[in-house]
Amino acid sequence: MSYYIHSIPGRLRVKTPWLKGMPERGSDLECLLKSCKGVTKTSTNPLTGSLVVHYDHKTVGEQSLIKILENSGYFQADQAMTHDQYIHGAASKAGKLVWNAVFGSFVGLALEGTPLAPLSILV
Repeated sequence: MSYYIHSIPGRLRVKTPWLKGMPERGSDLECLLKSCKGVTKTSTNPLTGSLVVHYDHKTVGEQSLIKILENSGYFQADQAMTHDQYIHGAASKAGKLVWNAVFGSFVGLALEGTPLAPLSILV
C-alpha cells in the first residue's frame, strides 16, 4: 500500500501503511489531531489505513495538518499519490484492458477459419 491524499477545504483524507491493521495507532493519531486548533472531527479506519480529518479551513490549513502528520512520522507526502493521479492510473489501466479486448476480438475474427486461428488465443 502506498500513501494517498485527497483534500477539499475543510476535509482531508490520507491513507498510510502506518495505520493499516493498527487500531491503537489510529487512536493515538486521532488524539494528536484533535488537540490541534481548528480540527473538528477525526476518524481512522485500520482496515484500510485511512484517516479523515474535518477542520475549519479558516483556522488551520491542509498543509499544516500534513506537516503535523509528517513530523510525527505518520505520513510521507513526497510519496503520496493524489486523487487525480489515482483516477488517471485507473483510467489508463481500464483503457488498456478495453483496447486489448477489442484488439483481441478483431484479431480473432480476422484469423477465424485460417490455419493461424490458434494464434489468436495468444493475442
